[in-house]
Amino acid sequence: MKQHISRRSSRLPWKWFAAAAAGGVPVGLLWWLLAPGGMNLITRNPALADGTNPEVWLLRDLTLAGLCLFAGCLVAVFLTGKGGRDAQAAFLLGLAGGLGGAVIAWLTGVLAGQLWGGPADTSVNASVAFSLRSLSVLILWPAATATSVFVLSLINLLKSGPGSAGTPVAEGNAPGA
Repeated sequence: MKQHISRRSSRLPWKWFAAAAAGGVPVGLLWWLLAPGGMNLITRNPALADGTNPEVWLLRDLTLAGLCLFAGCLVAVFLTGKGGRDAQAAFLLGLAGGLGGAVIAWLTGVLAGQLWGGPADTSVNASVAFSLRSLSVLILWPAATATSVFVLSLINLLKSGPGSAGTPVAEGNAPGA
């Protein structure tokens, strides 16, 4: 019976890693669809449709940044309700999956740009092709997950009151008094 329980608990947190990492595929496709230099569905401005315009590069990075922030917050909403023994493991694997998901999103968007985008002459600058100039954007997904889990857990703790979280409530004098 113990083997069944330990096997079940060791498999459960990996779902959080896999789900967060797999989320990178739709995020990458959305990045290419929405971002200037890709399909440009947000602005639909013809001046921002071409990667040769340097104004596109920042907006393209910011689009992926926004999508990573949203994905990180979404993962946090699901992780915050996770209780029990595997909560810490699920959180850590969710963070690692978020980092993997961000990398997968980046690679998926770049691949979509190569497959469905027009040919780009990168002899002037490599950023003319659909790409990511600021790799630090990739850390936003796990950072948003960690920050959101903290905030949501704090809100839940404040709602439930000091005595209901399993911590002793201080009564009487301070320790050592």
